[in-house]
Amino acid sequence: MAADQGGRTRRRLSTEERREQLLSVGARLFSESPYDDVWIERVAEIAGVSRGLLYHYFPTKRDFFAAVVERESERMLRMTAAVPGVPVREQLAAGLDAYLEYVEAHAHGYRAFHRADAAGDQAVRRVYHRALAAQERQILDALMADPEFGPVFEERADVRLAVRGWLAFTTAVCLEWLRGPELTRGQVRDLCARALLGAIAP
Repeated sequence: MAADQGGRTRRRLSTEERREQLLSVGARLFSESPYDDVWIERVAEIAGVSRGLLYHYFPTKRDFFAAVVERESERMLRMTAAVPGVPVREQLAAGLDAYLEYVEAHAHGYRAFHRADAAGDQAVRRVYHRALAAQERQILDALMADPEFGPVFEERADVRLAVRGWLAFTTAVCLEWLRGPELTRGQVRDLCARALLGAIAP
C-alpha cells in the first residue's frame, strides 16, 4: 500500500491493472489527437507514473499504440462472436446491440482504434488491418455456416467485398453517431442490419 498527497492510503495496482490503466489513458488521448500529437510523457503524467515505468510496459510509442489497437480489437471480437447453430438473421440484431453497447461504453477506445489507419507508422497500420481482417473473417465464417446464406455464397465472388464494405459503412455510422446521437441505438442497429442483409441477400 502507498499514501497519496492527501495522506490517504491507496492500493498498489497489480501489473495487469496498471497495464489496463495505461491503455485506458492511451485510448482517450489517441481518440482525441492524431498519433503524432500524443506524447508518451503526457500518458505517464495522467496515469500518475514515471515515464520509465510506462516504457517498462511498452518499450516504444509504437508498441503502446499497437497495444491500444489490439485491446479494442479483442473486445470487439469477443462482444460480436457468433453463436454456433443460430441463424444469422436471428443473431444479427443481438450482435449489433452488443457492438453498439461496446461503442457507447468504450467510445474513446473505439475512436482510437479507427484512428490507427491514419497513423503514419506502418507497423501500427498493420496491426489495425489484421484486426479488421479478423472481424471480416468472423462475419464470413458465421455466414458460411448459415443454411440460408452458406450455399449461395459458394457461388458468389462478391461476398467478401460486401462484408468489407459493410464494416466500413458500420464504422462510419458509429463514428458519426458518437459525435451527436441523433438516432437511438435501436435505429442505428436497424440501419446497420438492413445494410448487411441488403448487401448479402441471396
